[in-house]
Amino acid sequence: MKYKRMPIEIESPEQLGYDTIECNLAESSMDDAIVKDLKLNLNDLVLCYGDHLGKPELRELIASEHSALSANDVLITAGAASALFIVATSLLDKKDHLIVVRPNYATNIETPRAIECEIDFVDLTFENNFQPDVSLIKSLIKSNTKYISITNPHNPTGVCISEEKISALIQLAEKNNCYLLVDETYRDLTLNNKSPIAAALSPNVISVSSVSKTYGLPGIRIGWIITKNPELQELFLAAKEQIFICNSIVDEEIAYQFLKQKNVFLPVIQKKIKTNFELMTNWMEQNQYLEWIKPEGGVVCFPRVKQDIKMDMDLFYNTLYNKYKTLVGPGHWFEMDKRYMRIGYGWPETNMLQKGLNNISLTLKDTIR
Repeated sequence: MKYKRMPIEIESPEQLGYDTIECNLAESSMDDAIVKDLKLNLNDLVLCYGDHLGKPELRELIASEHSALSANDVLITAGAASALFIVATSLLDKKDHLIVVRPNYATNIETPRAIECEIDFVDLTFENNFQPDVSLIKSLIKSNTKYISITNPHNPTGVCISEEKISALIQLAEKNNCYLLVDETYRDLTLNNKSPIAAALSPNVISVSSVSKTYGLPGIRIGWIITKNPELQELFLAAKEQIFICNSIVDEEIAYQFLKQKNVFLPVIQKKIKTNFELMTNWMEQNQYLEWIKPEGGVVCFPRVKQDIKMDMDLFYNTLYNKYKTLVGPGHWFEMDKRYMRIGYGWPETNMLQKGLNNISLTLKDTIR
């Protein structure tokens, strides 16, 4: 495989240095949880090799979200990134074909590129409200297509795909003997009706999620793959065992104890998102330079500088970071025009978000030609 570092990782806040940033609007997750606030009890935990599939009680808890799922349908991984890596490296070879709805989480693109398989991109457009074109996806399917890759709610736009479109994509996968991969890490943060776990709807669907984005627990590296296809699950388990055998027992226990109390933590998270999203919406409505497709889920949005405005976008990002100590996710992180920027409104506290948005406004005025 031909690995290549991704711009989204090279230019991430943790790589630039948190001490260089006053207003961090580049994160795509909730703010990071603190151990003392979780009220954990790890005193009797035995630091042994764990169940290779993952802690049984944790898998049962995740599966309990849908009556069609069982613990055997869930494989615990080291975050969603490793889950996506396992899926790609298990299913793809150089001779295979993949359809990726873009923009997409970088791993969904770069790992298949490292494998050197054939990739067709279905590019979402602002003009089409960042909605995937099912008929275009259908036209791209080949005899060697292994899977179709989507995210829902979408990162970086926050747009949701309707259940009707998800059903149409599932039918395409079933009819063409391929799979639909759904990265649904923001599913619990849908602003309206929450979609069901996609993998519960068909053996041709693979769902991937984690505790990182929605719950602010990226440090424990816990994600999962869900599939009702036992042959696929066995294949993914074989890959996991060759990469890292089992997960950290400590990480799994923290995730388990946290998710058992999800009904306590989630309302607090949702309250913060509601406050910050209202602030974000008011700012966008008053901003004369930017336009957006209003998000329907997650904690990110993807506004762009209006097309009729002339601006040096490299100067914009440099000024925003170096003068105003504010960071956003530039469009090139997602192979999009730099006029787009991902703004995360879940991670910063409300006062930081307000200051960061004000800094963006000042920088726009500074750099318009």
